[in-house]
Amino acid sequence: MARPTALALEYHLVSYRRTWRSSVFSSFALPAMFLVAMGITVGRYIDERSTAIGVPYLDYLGPGLLASTALQVAVGDSTWPVYSGFHWSRIYHAMRASPLTVGDMLRGHLLFAMLRVALSGVAFLVVLLLFGALHSWWALATPLVCVLLGAACAAPCFAYAARADNDGAFAVLFRVGVVPMTLFAGVFFPVESLPGPARVLAWVSPLWHGVELSRAATLGTSTAWGLPAHTAVLLLWCAAGYVLALRAFTRKLGD
Repeated sequence: MARPTALALEYHLVSYRRTWRSSVFSSFALPAMFLVAMGITVGRYIDERSTAIGVPYLDYLGPGLLASTALQVAVGDSTWPVYSGFHWSRIYHAMRASPLTVGDMLRGHLLFAMLRVALSGVAFLVVLLLFGALHSWWALATPLVCVLLGAACAAPCFAYAARADNDGAFAVLFRVGVVPMTLFAGVFFPVESLPGPARVLAWVSPLWHGVELSRAATLGTSTAWGLPAHTAVLLLWCAAGYVLALRAFTRKLGD
């Protein structure tokens, strides 16, 4: 199983060699600009008027943005590229003509998406270090949190993309899924300030658990539910998403 999956991963790595430069700006410059705009400019205003969150707003916001960046990279790499593999480049059909199984193709592409998430997480972590927003050696574990969160988001998106009839479905996904999750899953403010139903939706979302783990790691504090609970929820999203993605790929390609 491992070698065929590695061969599927190799295709995406070779392709990425031609396009990696385009991701450098988004990995470093955009997080830095967002931290300046929100963490320093708006954060100074918040810090002068409220101490409710208990830490400088930049330190609070940084790990939240780290997790939301992992979410956006994971979703971006598991929607249009997957749809392209079925409809535009049809690379999945080409792979299907080889000894690779559907599971090999899915796992190889998922691993590549997780590599992209890990690289973005490391880049963002460097930016946070330069801004002085890291206060614990546990911050070194945040790329692993990003990968777990990325898998929890990417796996169900693979299933969604495999079943999509056109790429317009991804605009809907971002509008009703990614954007609301980013705004109301604890990235910018504590979910405790939300009404009860909205708070429950935040707890169910994978992003909130990723935010809590990232924030606890960079600040050296405890998490809201404890490490095992947050990890278990993310693993549940990973497992359910992988099963759905495998079924969708198998239905599309056969096995």
